[in-house]
Parts: sequence; C-alpha cells; structure tokens
Amino acid sequence: MSSNKAKSAFQSGIENISKLLIRFMIILVPIVFILNVSKHSIVTAFTFAVAIAICITPLLLPVILSSSLSKGAVRMSKKKTIVKKLDAIQSFGAINILCTDKTGTLTEDKIVLEKYLDIHGEEDFRILKHAFLNSYFQTGLRGNIDEAVVARAMQHDMKKYVNQYKLIDEIPFDFTRRRLSVVVTDGSKRQLITKGAVEEILNICTMVDYQGTISPITKQIKDNIKKISNNMNKDGLRVIAVCQKNDIPDVPDYSVEDEKNMILLGFIGFLDPPKESAKSAIEKLNSAGIRVIVLTGDNMEITRCICKKVGINSNSIIEGKQIEKLTDAGVIRLLKKNNIFVKLSPIQKARIVRILHESNNIVGYMGDGINDAPSLINSDVGISVDTAVDIAKESADVILLEKDLHVLLDGVTERKKNICKFNEIYKTFN
Repeated sequence: MSSNKAKSAFQSGIENISKLLIRFMIILVPIVFILNVSKHSIVTAFTFAVAIAICITPLLLPVILSSSLSKGAVRMSKKKTIVKKLDAIQSFGAINILCTDKTGTLTEDKIVLEKYLDIHGEEDFRILKHAFLNSYFQTGLRGNIDEAVVARAMQHDMKKYVNQYKLIDEIPFDFTRRRLSVVVTDGSKRQLITKGAVEEILNICTMVDYQGTISPITKQIKDNIKKISNNMNKDGLRVIAVCQKNDIPDVPDYSVEDEKNMILLGFIGFLDPPKESAKSAIEKLNSAGIRVIVLTGDNMEITRCICKKVGINSNSIIEGKQIEKLTDAGVIRLLKKNNIFVKLSPIQKARIVRILHESNNIVGYMGDGINDAPSLINSDVGISVDTAVDIAKESADVILLEKDLHVLLDGVTERKKNICKFNEIYKTFN
C-alpha cells in the first residue's frame, strides 16, 4: 500500500503530449532566433523567440483539463458516483476490463446463517454455540459472517454465554491461514476455538466430535465432510468449518503453532444470494465492450453457482495455487481464456490486476474489503462504495453511492458521452 499508484493510460498520454510540445519548442525557438537575429537586434530576436516559447508551452493544459474533468465530476455525482481524483474520470469512461470481487458486488451482501451442521450433516446447536463464542469474542474488524453468526445465536438465547465465558487471547485472521482463533475460559477449562475455510480447518484437525464422542479423523470422514461442503456450495451456501481444543496449556501468549491437533465439530452455512440486477448489468457491460473478470477468495463451487446465476461463463475456473508459480506470461495466457479466478490471496488479486494493466488494458477494479486495497492501488481506476472499509475507500479513485453495477455502467456511459475523448488525442503520440 505504501508504493505509488502506477500511471494510468490517460496520465501517460497527457505527459506525452506535453513532452511533444516541449520538444517542438526546444527545436523551434533556436531556429526562430537565428532567422531573426540577422534582421533585428539580438535583444529583439531573443524576445521574439521567448514569446514563441511561451506560446508553445502548454501552460493552460492543467486548467483546461481540470475544468473539463470537473464538469464531468459534477455530472457523475448526479449518477450517484463520487469522483475522488479528477484524472481518473477519463480512464473510468475508457475501461475495457472490470475486475470485481464476488461478495457484495455480484451478491446482495446480506449474509444470513442458514445451517449449523455436525460432521454427518445433522443440525447441532453446539456448532452454533462454538461459532458464536469465536465470532463474539474476536476483537478484529467484525465482518458480515461474524455479524450473521451473532445475530442467529441471539435468536436462540445464547447471550448467556457472554457472561459465562471470558476472552483470554486471540490468534487473528489472515488471508494465508484463512482462519481465526480465540482462547476462552468458563472458569474451569480453557478452550481454543477456531473457525475458517473448510480445507484449512481440515488440515489442522486430527479428531472429530460427533454428539460428544471423540474419534480419530479418517480419510472416509474427510471425504464425507468435503462432499457435504461441496453440496452446500452448489446450493449457493458459503461454508465455514468450526473446530476446538480443550484443556490447552496456560501460557502468556498463544500463536499459530497452537492451531494443531484440533477436534473438528462441524460447519456453518451462509446464504448470500446473487443480486437480481447483476445479470442484466453484466450483459450491458459486455455490450458496452467491457469484459468482467471475477477475482475472489471464495472456493470454486460457490463461485461457480453465483456466476452461473448472473450470466458469467463458469466452464473454466482457475484457482490461486495454479498461478502461484507461473510467470507473468503464463498468467496472461490464462487471462485470455478465463474470466473467473478463485481462492486468491490479496497479493494474487493485485498481481492479476497489474498484469492486465501492463498488457495495455484500461483496468477498473471494484472492491470494498481490506483485501481489495492492493488491487485498487494497482488498477487504472479503483472503484469502491460508500459502505466499504476505510482503507478501501482511501485507496479508491471513484466511490459509488450504491453497491450496484448499474450505477457503474451509468458512470461509464456518462463519460463516453460527455467527456472529451483525450485517449483519441494522446494515442497518436504514444
């Protein structure tokens, strides 16, 4: 985030125009001086040459640009689009690739906890209880998933656990581990409770708990859990696994190394349905010559389900691990044929956006989370919404007052209609 934002195609084009005029001035001024010095005095010839130089120098270019772009910003504000950086307006109208996260952009971003199941897919309130303790006592930024867990738990009168348990320590979430742990105590025992992506939770579990009976985890149990999780994903549910470990040692601090030999309890499923407007908006964006690429940290099945419903071709989906060791040239080949990339880390998202930008595309990135900030910086136009986290709004160039792709489409159309097409000018000089 501390690195400077790369120059957009518009900024580079304006610089090229300025450099061209300056080079023209450097060549022309000596010629004018030499031609006049034989007929007039040196002072007169020099003064005339300086006057020519002043006329050629693009002194008013910043004023003209600011005036034109400011008018555009006013018109865009009427389309519920706030422009933070004026020089992003032309790039906004010239976008040919829009990269977007899935959650909140293609979906309603109204996550509801639908299911809390044990390892055999049966409803179990113990799973909800442990998920609630994890979500309630974690001290980081509480996301939609945590809010949904707490809301559902309160409906089942689990507020009593707030007074029964006390937070001892916490192992915060990160996008590599993809899990979060809290250490709590009820006065008699200490518990380490962890929730996170199913694959990552399975990797740290050696036992399973089914109706109070603990047994070793086997390949058959793992395969059954993955099958249940995949079926839930295909139904459009986002799945989070929950595990715990009792009687952990009393130490001053707990770390990632303590997340091992855990006992798998079950998983919770969240419903975040696609927006009704997403399908028509994507069709219109495609008709306007804008290709939509989905970059998400979610798994393949849930992403495939959502993308099918909104009309994005999901026949071929690329996972983050497939591009991890590829060169930029290899990633470019994948980008030419695929529109959906899943299980991406924030750095992988930012890398894809950078590669698209360096391949002579004008790239817009739309996101509202902490993990979207690097991609917003790497894009030609970073687009966020007014309900986004602070770092996303700070990194963005454009803020949408409605989390709807139709608002984005209106802004792009407005730019194509009303702002001078500077790209047609500066492409001549590239």
